[in-house]
Parts: sequence; C-alpha cells; structure tokens
Amino acid sequence: MSRTPLALAAAGLLAGCATTPTLTLLPSEEGKQGAVAVLEENGRPMETVVSELNSSTNLSGTPRTRAIDPAKLKARQLALLEALPPPPVRLTLYFLEGTAELTPESAPGLAFLTKEVSERPGAEVQVTGYTDTLGSADDNDRLSQQRAEEVLGVLARQGIDPAMMSAVGRGERNLRVPTPDNTREPANRRVVVTIR
Repeated sequence: MSRTPLALAAAGLLAGCATTPTLTLLPSEEGKQGAVAVLEENGRPMETVVSELNSSTNLSGTPRTRAIDPAKLKARQLALLEALPPPPVRLTLYFLEGTAELTPESAPGLAFLTKEVSERPGAEVQVTGYTDTLGSADDNDRLSQQRAEEVLGVLARQGIDPAMMSAVGRGERNLRVPTPDNTREPANRRVVVTIR
C-alpha cells in the first residue's frame, strides 16, 4: 500500500483538529488603547489592523475582526491574565564619586531588591552600572562594571542565585543628566537594577 494516501489522510485529520490562531486587543493597565498590525511572512501588512479595544481577529486566511463583550472576555481570559508575570521592577542605586561604594541613602534599596527577587520564582536580574563623565572613558567603563558587580555580589551574599543575575557596565554612556566631559554629576553615578 502506498504511504501517500495514508499521509494525506493523516494530514487531513490533523488539519481538522487544528485551532485557528486568534489575536485579541485588550486595554492597557492605564486603560489606553493601542493597535496591532499582523504582518505576513513577506513583511507586507495585512488588510485588517486590530485597533478597537476588546476586539479580536482570526490570524489565518482573510482577517476578520469582531467585537467581544468585555465581561465574557474577562471570564475567558482570567486564567491567562493571572498567569502573566508581574511587571518589571526597576530601582536606581547611587554611588560615591570614583568608587563602587553605595551612598548611605541607596543602601536600604538592597533589602527591597532581595525581597522582590525572592517573591518572583525564576526571576531574571539585570544590573547595569554607569558613571559620570569625570575621568577617562576607559576608567569609567571599568568603574561602571565594578559598580554593577558590587551590587550583584551583595545580592548573591543575601541569597540570590548568581545564575539568575547578570552585570554590565555602560561607563559614561546613557547619562541620566547630560553633562560635558569631566563633569561631576551624582545622578549619573548609578546602577539600575531591573527584575523581570
């Protein structure tokens, strides 16, 4: 017996079981409305763009948009929404000039970070260090990396798994307060910790 008819029959059965992917546009946490454009593989936009809140469209074949009752939407999507991870948390810690030592005002932030990470199983922690423009760019790259690694080390000593954390130094790039070269600026001597 030829395998071709058997393969075609199996493909037909599987196609009958497939569900059509659907896209639903929900309001943001702030209640604002956005829009979603679905692109084909060749990059051309499809005819229909989902731009009405609580509307959905079929993602295969010809898009068809229909409105959904928000009460039914909430009931249908509740499990999905509850499964979403909490939004990222960002905290900025500041450093004494030319050092990897936190300012006294920033030190309490470490306890907050430890608590946040411990409440998020599987969290990812990104520690990004920065400097002001005082000194050479190479020295500032090194110092920013030292600052990021210092915070990472403190968190590790407080029980956070180092495998879930990463540290990077950005030197005097991405200044919080734009300044000319060789300028002291406490707001630029920082580490930004992002917990996802």
